[in-house]
Amino acid sequence: MTENARQTSPRPRTGGEVLVDQLLIHGTDHAYCVPGESYLAVLDALYAVRDRFQLYNARHEAGAANMAEASGKLTGEPGVAFVTRGPGACHAAIGVHIAMQDSTPMILFIGQVAREALDREAFQEIDYTAMFGGVAKWVAQIEDARRIPEYLSRAYRTATSGRPGPVVIALPEDMLTDTVTVADAPRYRATAPQLSSADVEQVMTALESAARPLVLLGGSGWDDEACHRIARFAEANYLPVACAFRRQDLIDNRSPAYVGDFGTAVSPTLTVRLAEADLLLVINSRLGELTTRGYTTVAIPNPAQRLIHLHLDADEIGRVYAPEIGLAASPKAFASAVATRQLSHRDRWRAWQQTLRGEHLADRQPLPGDQAMVLSRALVAAAEILPDKTIVTLDAGNHAGWVQRFLCYARPGRQLGSTCGAMGYAVPAAVAASLAAPDQRVIACVGDGGFMMSGQELATAIQHGGHVIVLLFNNASYATIRMHQEREYPTRVVGTDLHNPDFVALAKAMGASSERISDTDAFVPALQRALAHAGCSVIEITTDIEAISSRTTLSELRRSADGNAS
Repeated sequence: MTENARQTSPRPRTGGEVLVDQLLIHGTDHAYCVPGESYLAVLDALYAVRDRFQLYNARHEAGAANMAEASGKLTGEPGVAFVTRGPGACHAAIGVHIAMQDSTPMILFIGQVAREALDREAFQEIDYTAMFGGVAKWVAQIEDARRIPEYLSRAYRTATSGRPGPVVIALPEDMLTDTVTVADAPRYRATAPQLSSADVEQVMTALESAARPLVLLGGSGWDDEACHRIARFAEANYLPVACAFRRQDLIDNRSPAYVGDFGTAVSPTLTVRLAEADLLLVINSRLGELTTRGYTTVAIPNPAQRLIHLHLDADEIGRVYAPEIGLAASPKAFASAVATRQLSHRDRWRAWQQTLRGEHLADRQPLPGDQAMVLSRALVAAAEILPDKTIVTLDAGNHAGWVQRFLCYARPGRQLGSTCGAMGYAVPAAVAASLAAPDQRVIACVGDGGFMMSGQELATAIQHGGHVIVLLFNNASYATIRMHQEREYPTRVVGTDLHNPDFVALAKAMGASSERISDTDAFVPALQRALAHAGCSVIEITTDIEAISSRTTLSELRRSADGNAS
């Protein structure tokens, strides 16, 4: 709807039509769904604007929600999903949880029972305020169609302002069919904290006094330009830069400033250097549990290192760690302010940065291995041939340790992974990425367990013209839990072995190109064939469970357990 049209007298519309008009006004031109009878009026309104709005119908509500979450990560604008009441909402809850823990802007619309049936435990009725109250930034139910513009304006602002996150809106089905005359709200604008020149100087002065500073990047709210600017600042001043868990795309991993990530595959040497640092400049990371290895590598509440903490949300500063300097600041604003700064003491950090960089490069060297498939060698080789703009999506599981450790990331390429450890994320996230960025290659990295949770969304990609490449790591096990079992209860394996289907046949049945490989030398040719293929591809990589993670083996875990027992 144009600005001139909105300034004229509003016309009578159904609630569904009002809602769809607000989506367009706020810049949303696509959404993900599993259709339901509880929001038929919205589906009908979307049909009327199908020339301007693309609706992607997923095969499971968790897939639709994960696609919306990935879209929010990729664009910085709220990803939108529609699901039906009851079971649909329950299935979609995982996407809301991911969006909350990953600080991703997202709006989930849920069809609801008719208003006259509320509070009777009607068919599929759930109190969504109670259900989502602890895992969303805001939960609401619209019971008057005249208030739809108001609610959606608030929803978009809430999802994107401060620390981004998910909003859940319930839509009683009879409200959506009411005809009302109401004015539209203007397009939303996110509210971001301002950064003064005095704030910047305070940070620079503290930084100048450090002997061994370490910069840690994380969180959401970045764009490509901010990432490039913070890299320019770090490189000019010989500052070592690490990334929080699954935020490795915030600085070009080929930069001399990049020294690794604090994720599940963190280098032991980087953990040592964190302890040696005398100042931490943390930009938009929450310093969460995985980034701090269970809150052990940074002392609570008073870190051994001087802490400068900048975050979009003032409530995140001092929430766990007491900083010397804490500022509510946008990472974009800070990166812009310091991009061209050169500090007078930068030369004394050169050796420190080079040491950390050298240790990181050593940690990326392929590992020896006597198995047929050596994933470190395969992925280092893959890093040489993948286009710079490749989007890599990560699932939960030990296979991701190799992907995080041995691939390289940089904008405009992306690393999209759930920091809340949700299995089944990588495939739907890759589907959303391939539909949103058709000019970029998209690689989904998923284990055999995770693929069986959401691999059917390949059919969604094929239906809508996506071009996902799935690297399916198959060791016939829930390997992360197997690793914990072997460490805590060696050889007492239960509940983690998997009997899998023929993944190659399954992928072909959905319309994807597929093949199975089991030795290292076959990997790069298979990847090249997938890159040359116009549609979706699946490469099943069979691995030995002995290589349980990128840093240990089953035998080493058992020897360690035997040593501890003795």
